[in-house]
Amino acid sequence: MLSSFLMGLVGGQRAMTPLAAVALAATNSRLRPGNGAPLALSHPAVASAVVALAIAELAGDKQKTAPDRVVAIGVTARIVTSAIAGAALVPRHERWAGAAVGGATAALASYPGWRARLKAMEHGSQFSTGLLEDAAVLAGAAAVILGRGSRR
Repeated sequence: MLSSFLMGLVGGQRAMTPLAAVALAATNSRLRPGNGAPLALSHPAVASAVVALAIAELAGDKQKTAPDRVVAIGVTARIVTSAIAGAALVPRHERWAGAAVGGATAALASYPGWRARLKAMEHGSQFSTGLLEDAAVLAGAAAVILGRGSRR
């Protein structure tokens, strides 16, 4: 469950990154056998589409018109994508618990992440603070996939 929790922390900051990370891991056989991931995630076309959405989110986050991550649709997206990712990082028989941990953690992590970003923007631009946040989010997602959560 630790990997589901950690990916939920990632999801609290970027909605599509957890889903993109597990889709890439699934297509490259980096998830544990018998995991709780939906089979569709391992299809290359699905993984490519999810990665494209994640890249678009990373780019969109730097725009002045980007909505706050704590708006209802943003939190909902974080819950759903982190729940799917959380399920993918645990054995199939624990997928509902992994989904609950990933989704709940993402929802809760959204708020302190948003506050931290607002505080950082007092000292930097939306673009520069977003790039720093992206680096942390991508490193976190990679660490979860490459670390304990993906060993076979």
